[in-house]
Amino acid sequence: MSTPTPPEQLNRRQQLVQTYRMAKKTDRLLTAWMLGAFIVGAVIGFALFSFLPGPLWLFPVLGALLIGLLLMMIVFGRRAQNAAYHQMDGQRGAAAAALSMLRRGWKVDSAIAVTKQQDVVHRVIGPPGIVLVAEGSPNRVKGLLATERRKHERVVADTPIHEVVCGNGEGEVPLPKLVKHVTKLGKGLKGPQMTDVLFRLKALDANRSAVPLPKGPVPTSMKGQRGNLRGR
Repeated sequence: MSTPTPPEQLNRRQQLVQTYRMAKKTDRLLTAWMLGAFIVGAVIGFALFSFLPGPLWLFPVLGALLIGLLLMMIVFGRRAQNAAYHQMDGQRGAAAAALSMLRRGWKVDSAIAVTKQQDVVHRVIGPPGIVLVAEGSPNRVKGLLATERRKHERVVADTPIHEVVCGNGEGEVPLPKLVKHVTKLGKGLKGPQMTDVLFRLKALDANRSAVPLPKGPVPTSMKGQRGNLRGR
C-alpha cells in the first residue's frame, strides 16, 4: 500500500483534491452540499451585480461565479473539517491533532504525560493560562490531571490552570468542540507573562523522563488541512 504524500509536498490543487477525497469518505453528501452552495451563491451574486452599470451580462456573470465559488469553498471547509473530526474521534492523540488548529499566540505540547494504559495529557499555553487536556478513561485521567496540576502549580503558582477531559461522556468536551471550548476559557495571561511561563516550564519539562508515545495510529496534525482550506 502506498503512503499518502505529506500535504506540504503537494501543490495547491493537489492539496484540495486530497482534502476532498478524505472528507468524501465520511461525508457522502459533500458534493451535493458544495453544488447547492455554489448555485445559491451564484443566484445571489447574479442578483447583486445585475445593478452595476456596464455590459448587461459581464458583471452579473462574474458576480455569480465569484460569490458562488466563495460560498462553495466555505461549505467545503466546514464540512471537511467536521469530517476530519469524525474520522479522528476515538483515536489516540485525536485531541492533540485538533488542538493544532489553534492560531498564533498558543503553544501546544503534546503528550506531556502518558500512562501504561495509554491515557495521555496534552498542555496548551495561551491567553487563558495553562490548559491541561486529557484523553483516556474518565476515571483514570482525573488522577493524571491532578498530578500534572500539582507539578505545574509548584512552578507557576500564579498562573491560572484549567483542566479539560476530551470525550463524549458527561462533563467531557467532544472533540469537534475542543478548540472552541479552550479559546473561551477567558484571558488570564498576557504576552510578557506567557513568555515567563514558558521559561519556567522548561525547568519542569527538563526533569521529566522520556514520555512513551501512545501506541496505535495517531491522527496527523490538522494544520495542513486548515491551510489547504484557507489558501495558505
